[in-house]
Amino acid sequence: MLTIIVAAAENNAIGKDNDLLWHLPIDFKRFKKLTTGHHIIMGRKTFESLPGMLPNRTHVIITRQKDYIQDNCIVVNSLEEAITYTSSDTQPFIIGGGEIYKQAMEAANCIEITRVHETFEEADTFFPKIDLKNWKLEDEDKHLKDEKHKFDFTFETYKRSTN
Repeated sequence: MLTIIVAAAENNAIGKDNDLLWHLPIDFKRFKKLTTGHHIIMGRKTFESLPGMLPNRTHVIITRQKDYIQDNCIVVNSLEEAITYTSSDTQPFIIGGGEIYKQAMEAANCIEITRVHETFEEADTFFPKIDLKNWKLEDEDKHLKDEKHKFDFTFETYKRSTN
């Protein structure tokens, strides 16, 4: 099962200048819990924006640069190639960025989205609109803002519709 995991605002904003627009510690914990032990597929810019290698995950980097090398990572040139490399994993995760998410919408079976209940007009990267003809909301878990979380947000799980 290929899963997209993302945090997106009400206007589908996900980032600006290759960085997140918010800091939600519970979302980071959920991301870690869901992705640990799995392959994480990402674009080169997303990989380069990480603070370092994410422990206990196999990093698969998609880039058009034919000579790109990154130690301890699998480097491929297309989403299709990344999916082939992760075929032994029961649940590889697509973790970004915007262009990789767009490409993955047709291939994915599941979307784990943290919906941040705010709009961010200054964003330069957006998540594709979820077409509810193709996706069904299976689960949601609402969280209110608090001293550690500046915004209300909801964990939502979508599964591909079988209509």
